[in-house]
Amino acid sequence: MPRPRYTQIDIHATPNYHCISRCVRRAFLCGADRLSGRCFDHRKAWLVEQLAELTDIFAVDLCPYSVLSNHYHLVVHLASERAWAWSDDAVVARYGRLFAATVEAGMAAGRAQAAACIARWRARLYDLSWFMRCLNEAIARRANAEDDCTGRFWEGRFRSQALLDAAGLVTCMAYVDLNPLRAGLATSLCDCNFTSIQQRLQTLPPGDHAEAIPEPASEPSTTRQPTLQAFGALTGTRGAAAATRSPRLCRVTDGDRCSVAERGADRAVAGCEPAATGGAWNTERAVVRVHPPLPASVLCDGRHGAFD
Repeated sequence: MPRPRYTQIDIHATPNYHCISRCVRRAFLCGADRLSGRCFDHRKAWLVEQLAELTDIFAVDLCPYSVLSNHYHLVVHLASERAWAWSDDAVVARYGRLFAATVEAGMAAGRAQAAACIARWRARLYDLSWFMRCLNEAIARRANAEDDCTGRFWEGRFRSQALLDAAGLVTCMAYVDLNPLRAGLATSLCDCNFTSIQQRLQTLPPGDHAEAIPEPASEPSTTRQPTLQAFGALTGTRGAAAATRSPRLCRVTDGDRCSVAERGADRAVAGCEPAATGGAWNTERAVVRVHPPLPASVLCDGRHGAFD
């Protein structure tokens, strides 16, 4: 018998999760619809803007994200300690940005009821299900209003997978960042629109690894973008990796054509320190060597198969 999600998750043991949501019937409701001839790429910007809003409210850190035409990927970190450090007034203010009428009604009740409401709201502000609900519901309502229709926009709530250790986390972060390249939707990291890797590249200091980064094919987006968390900050890695939220891109030799399983995951994409390599930037794979290399069995997220 299926068990409720809350009985299978311990956020203190596994605070990092890979989340996926798909449009109903896998229709291209966030991209170019080949049947109707309409283009819904602007809805990808809706998702990015909603992520920026929610990460400013919730105690949820966004690592990489990738918005495609009929689904999206997120890797998030649930920062429950931060939520418990907030004052009651801060919790009320944050939750009020989401549900103003609910907060008004709760605070109008007696002191005991208000205290119980604040405790419940605090728990929701680091809850994965409430974060995903506020993300998906807002997009679904907005898209249905645009199409003047009712019914499902997403095929279900969402799917999530706990990332049990640092190896799984960095591997999944690389998978999400490289997803548009793997799907053939872009030819370079700079052209991966509505992704965290493009956002990280746009925030690199001028001249920092400029010779390794190709010029983007389109103008920079004016969409409000969420704050991204680097791999080192999630795992306690010391040094440059923990001090920066921008990826440190490095170069690999043109002859380095081994498989992703042999090379390991991409620490540059995940925001970690670069390996010491030389030669030209490899835009075909855009990965660098991790020491020690991750085993091929780790380079799989359980649903999508191996990365390579």
